[in-house]
Formats: sequence, structure tokens, C-alpha cells
Amino acid sequence: MKDLASPMTDTRINDFVLKIANVNGTGSASANGLVMKAIFRMGIPVVGKNLFPSNIQGLPTWYEIRVTKDAYTARCDDTDFVVAMNADTYARDLASVSPGGYILYDSTWPRPQMHDREDVTAIGVPLARLCNEHFDNARTRVLMKNMAYVGAVAHLIGIDVDVIRGMVEEMFGAKPHLIDANMKAIALGLDYAAEQYPEPLTVRVEAMDKTAGNILIDGNTAAALGCVYAGATFGAWYPITPSTSLMDAFKMFCDKFRVDQETGDQNFCILQAEDELSAVGMVLGASWNGARAFTPTSGPGISLMSEFIGFAYYSEVPLVLFDVQRSGPSTGLPTRTQQCDLTLAAYASHGDTKHILLFPANPQECFEMAINAFDIAERFQTPVFFMTDLDIGMNEWMTPELEWDESYVPDRGKVLHAADLDKIDKFYRYEDVDGDGITYRTIPGEHPKGAYFTRGSGHNWKGAYTEDADEYQEVVDRLTRKWESAADAVPGPVISESNTQTALGIISSGGCDGAVREALDRLANHGVHANYMRVRGFPFNAEVEAFMESHQTVFVVEQNRDAQLRSLLINETSVDKTKLIPVLDYGGMAANPSFVVKGLLTHLEMEEA
Repeated sequence: MKDLASPMTDTRINDFVLKIANVNGTGSASANGLVMKAIFRMGIPVVGKNLFPSNIQGLPTWYEIRVTKDAYTARCDDTDFVVAMNADTYARDLASVSPGGYILYDSTWPRPQMHDREDVTAIGVPLARLCNEHFDNARTRVLMKNMAYVGAVAHLIGIDVDVIRGMVEEMFGAKPHLIDANMKAIALGLDYAAEQYPEPLTVRVEAMDKTAGNILIDGNTAAALGCVYAGATFGAWYPITPSTSLMDAFKMFCDKFRVDQETGDQNFCILQAEDELSAVGMVLGASWNGARAFTPTSGPGISLMSEFIGFAYYSEVPLVLFDVQRSGPSTGLPTRTQQCDLTLAAYASHGDTKHILLFPANPQECFEMAINAFDIAERFQTPVFFMTDLDIGMNEWMTPELEWDESYVPDRGKVLHAADLDKIDKFYRYEDVDGDGITYRTIPGEHPKGAYFTRGSGHNWKGAYTEDADEYQEVVDRLTRKWESAADAVPGPVISESNTQTALGIISSGGCDGAVREALDRLANHGVHANYMRVRGFPFNAEVEAFMESHQTVFVVEQNRDAQLRSLLINETSVDKTKLIPVLDYGGMAANPSFVVKGLLTHLEMEEA
């Protein structure tokens, strides 16, 4: 028996990081999710980050669970407790543990290397032996070993076993034998750990009441629900990590909400195309015909879609694209996160094009901004890029319950229907009747007067082919005015001014938000105060430029090598570029506050020197 209560000098309640190291393809995802969700159901804020390889099976995978009583949402770069289930990464996993931390390993076989660090306590639990003794099937033994470490962890950090049991019963409700098998495995790990290590660790959980009114959901699922809510009925895509699960979720919701209860008819259409170019072409056809349609993809897909994106921009067909960003260039790192498609999306396609971008920071905004995307695309009759990333899209976040507003009415923009067309002499598709840069469109087949030829080649305001310089410029200049006017239609920036006298500002977008907000708290402890603006849409509105002008130094925090958000701010505003200081992290891991703090302090110290 061993007392584990002493390694750390202080007890950390509801404030630590648990990392589970495993092998891809061993079925550990369910076990890892069980641990995180059980902590959440105990009322404790929690964040889960899944780090997985791009192959199907056999490479290392890690799952980081951050228990955070202060409800921080960023990844933390400290690790207090590692469950080491992959012999190939033992050395790496042991090295990742913070001084005074713990590492749990399968002691079925001798693992002397697990005791190499005097400042880390090694906890041996013979998980394989326990499962081999109590389960017959080889595959079952592998799966149940994962559940056995759930039991051991539950004892060591104080997770309520009744909560775990309730979740297992939910998971396997219709299959009692699976409930019994999983609870048996959990009990094996828990009982052994309780006998050998009766005292809980100095990092542990205690029930709170800080998760009420919140759910755990990933951004792709939330965005898919937003598509349903917005009235989308058509989706086409070519599978690509990390966006595929968005279409999977959309189909799941459509099967539930878009099937006629009386006839069984499906009121939706989902097509898997042969490639991304075909997918976006299908979406354009559906949107041109009046459906709300979209395609989810990632950076390589946007590259392939560029020709059709330019067509949509110039012919003014509404288009919604979900770009769940991953690391590039080329194939890059398919299962790592970045914000590296900003300039690609902003100016996608050849020629002079400028597109509308939305930047959600969490699953709640994925739901809300998905609705915005369809409304804005149809209002401005143009492509709208929904710029999320792998961390937001594929990891589960604690977020407020999503609200369904029954009074919502889609903004279909300027559409002339049959009754409207009866009242006019002649319809011209690209005539700027109202002087706001946005022309009227029609739905094919509704009325003979609404017919027109959709051109991706040079055309004038009447929709007729032209190579005349003045007529061509008239159209593209109107497209610029239309794009500029969208600055007041995209979601405005979120500005947090902690000190109106400070000369320091921080700007970020999307998935950097949690890291920046936590960094602000840490910087305050260093006596450094900064105001913060999170950009949520492009083109930038007047508030964005005013924030930059009102601060002497503005740090632009983003996850790419080339400071792409900073480039957009320089290109599309009149701000002095020398005041915009890049703070960049582009290794593919989810953003953490340490790189923000280090970036700011390093620059400030250099200025003082």
C-alpha cells in the first residue's frame, strides 16, 4: 500500500490536467469521453482536447482533460496526471508530467523506466492481467482494459462512481450485458486502485454547481444544427478531415427533423460528390434554384473549389462554405489545428475577388453564426466562408445550452416572386435598382419575366455579354461596394476594455479566444494590462479600425506562420502597420495562454531594453 497524498506540496481541487496516452484504434475514445463527461456531470467545468494521428490505426493518440474550476476553455501546457497506455510513448509521456505529478501505467509487465523521475509518482495497476483473468474474448479484453483505467482514475481523483454508472447505462441502455461488462471492468480497476492506493491524489475533483445550463458539444455538431435551424435542405461534400463530421451531424439531424411524419418523404438532399469541385458545383446549382445549400470542407478543398467560388462571386449566387481549418500547406497535418486559410478564403479564386468571412470562437457561436452565414449569403448574393478549425470543430466544449427561437424568419434577401414580376415591365438581373450594390434575383421557373442568363463571363448590368471596359468596371465596382457594405451585416467584434488608459491592445479571432482571455488574467498578475478585441467578421467594420487607432501597440494573436489576420487588417484598413505586433503559434496544437503571455512579455521587455 502506498500513500499518494504527499508528492505535491499543495492540494489542487478541480484545477489540473489529466492526459490519457493510448494507441489509435483501440477503442479508447469512449473511455476518455466517459471520464470527461462524468467530471462535467459533477458540476465541474472541463475541457477535452483530442490529439489523434491521421492514419486509421496503430499510431499514438492522446486525450487531454483539463479540469478548470474557473471555466477556462483553452488548452493548458502543464500536465499533472498521465495515464500511460502506450509502451511506445512511455518516455515521452513520463517527460510530459509536471514536477510533483503522477503517472499511471499497466504494471502487468515490469516497467522500471516508469520510476526514473523522483519528482513524479508512478502508480502501477495490472490492467491487462485483471482483464485477462475476467474476460475471455481477445477484443473484449482490449476494450475493457480502457474501462478498467476509468475505474482506477475514478478512485484516484475522486470521480463519483454513481455518475459513471448512470452514463454507462445511458450508453448501452438497450444492451444490459454490455452495461454489466463495462461496469465489471470499471470495478476491477477501481477496486485494485482503492486497495493499493487508498488515499486520493493531491489533484482531484470535488462536486461543484458550475455546469448548470451548459452542455458538452463539438463545433461541427453545433454548426450542423445551425444549418437545420437556418432552413438548409441541401448539402454536398467530399469527405475530408476535420469537416466530415459536420455533414454526418447534418444528416443525423435531417433524419430526425426533415422527414415527413405522415408520408416518410425526406425533405432534404445530401450528396457525396466525387471531389470538392463537384461538391461546390452541386451546391451552387441548388442555391441558384432557391434552396439553402452548403458544403463543408477544409483548406485543400477550398483550393480545389476556387474556380466555382469565383463564379459564385461574379455571377452573384449565394454560397455557404464551412472551412474547418487544419494545418497546411498541401496535405499538411490533417489532424492538427490552425488558422491558416484566412487569406485563401478572403480572396479565393483568380481575378479581383473579396469574400465575407465569419469567425466563430466556440460551439455556441458555431450554431448562431451558421444561421448568420445563410442569411448573409442570400442577402448579399455572394459566397460566405464560415471559418472554424479542428479544435473548435472536433473537440467537445462546455457551452451554454443552444436556444431555438421559434420566431426566427430567414432573410432571403432581394427576391422577386411571381406577384412582384407581374408589376414590372422588364427584369434585369444585375440592375442596381436601390443603389446599395445589391441587385434583385429570381427563382428559376416561377415566372417567365424572371428568366435570365447566368454568366461567369463578362456581363453588363442587363446580364448581357460584354467586353466593354466601362460596362465591365461598372459591374465589378458595384461588387466592391456590395462587399464593403457587408461590414455592418457580419457579427461585430467583441471588445473587452479592462483599462481605458492602457496603450496596449490585443486582437484575435476564433479558437484563440480562450487562450487570450486566460492570458489576460495571467498578464494582470505581472502588472500588464491590455484591452482585447475579438474579430468575428470580415470585412471589418468601423469598430475594428477604431480599436486599433485607440491603442499605441496592438498584438495580433493567431495560429499561422504568416500573420494572416494581421495581413487582412493591414490590407483592408488604414491602420499603421508598425503598431501591429504578431504573436504566432502554428505547431498544430490548440492554442494555450502561455504563448500569448510569452509573446507579449518578450516584446515589452525588448522595448524596455
